[in-house]
Amino acid sequence: MLSEKFKNNTIILASASPRRQELFKELQIPFSIEIKSVDEVYPTNLKGEEITNYLANLKAKAFDETIKDKDIIITSDTIVWLNNKALEKPKNTKEAIEMLQKISGKSHQVITSVCIKTINKQLLFSDTTIVHFKDLSKEEINFYVEKYHPFDKAGGYGIQEWIGFIGVTSLEGSYFNVMGLPVHKLYQELQKL
Repeated sequence: MLSEKFKNNTIILASASPRRQELFKELQIPFSIEIKSVDEVYPTNLKGEEITNYLANLKAKAFDETIKDKDIIITSDTIVWLNNKALEKPKNTKEAIEMLQKISGKSHQVITSVCIKTINKQLLFSDTTIVHFKDLSKEEINFYVEKYHPFDKAGGYGIQEWIGFIGVTSLEGSYFNVMGLPVHKLYQELQKL
């Protein structure tokens, strides 16, 4: 098991996301949480996974000065990719409603990149899931945004919440990737370390 393999390491998950923390916990590897403040701005010419790769890398770079010998830092970033545009986290109710109107009745990609960083090595990988949504009514969108306040979620929704139960018709790829962490790939990559 990985907990044995890393018993002499300090695994640091650099994410404030409660969903990522929960998913990581399920891997049964002891870890701590450390968050560095990063200005999540990327060059406008980047597309799809280039964006999430760039941001996961940027978050890992924030540990350059403090990383220790036995540390394994894990950073990640998720976007919803629709019509050649990134839907990030909505800033307010209006943006959340607009995002859900955009994904209603369509398919979009959810892209997550993960960076694993040690003192002398850095590994970057990504995963993409295609999510198909039914046509959402105005009432359904308003109810969801008012009740769930999805302002910390890429694309303005959480698949594990009410909108996912009633709105997602099918998935191609990992469900957990849509939640923000492709745990199957992360487990594989950690095994290779």
